[in-house]
Amino acid sequence: MPKAVAGPEIERLIQLLARLPGLGPRSARRAALHLIKKREQLMTPLADALAVARQKIVVCTTCGSIDTRNPCTVCTDPRRDASLIVVVADVADLWALERAGALNARYHVLGGTLSPLDGVGPQDLTIEALVSRAHGEEVKEVILALSATVDGQTTAHYITDLLQDAHVRVTRLAHGVPVGGELDYLDEGTLSAAIRQRTPI
Repeated sequence: MPKAVAGPEIERLIQLLARLPGLGPRSARRAALHLIKKREQLMTPLADALAVARQKIVVCTTCGSIDTRNPCTVCTDPRRDASLIVVVADVADLWALERAGALNARYHVLGGTLSPLDGVGPQDLTIEALVSRAHGEEVKEVILALSATVDGQTTAHYITDLLQDAHVRVTRLAHGVPVGGELDYLDEGTLSAAIRQRTPI
């Protein structure tokens, strides 16, 4: 076990930072040191923002996203197309789609994907709420924006079966060659998906 090089408070800060995605022990040490050096410019405002977020962040009861109000900003935006629901596994996926700016739709966050090996079943996700929303009069299409993993595709098929009597069009994201991707660097699964889902020019 390595020797401690700072007091327990600083070591705890490093340990907590190391739990964040993308940060290992060394990155966490660098981040902690940077925060300490920039206490007034970074650490104090960050601590204040975390305290406010801890008190005010809620889960939207309509779509399952997180925000500081309920219903969330997306659900209450009148400029959004209410006839289109994009289904995502996690809030991070919602944010990624919003960054792309390709859709002006409403969302539904499942809270994960079906995974029997991990003990995640339909009752652990917000699938029932999605089915209820899809039966709404204004909904015309449900886009399943789930990952191309086994769990993601299993979830997509399960939801598709449940929505058969909802009188909505169920679509999914295309899988294949990424924009700017070179064929030589792609795996066989991506290439075969791209061939199967080819479109006319």
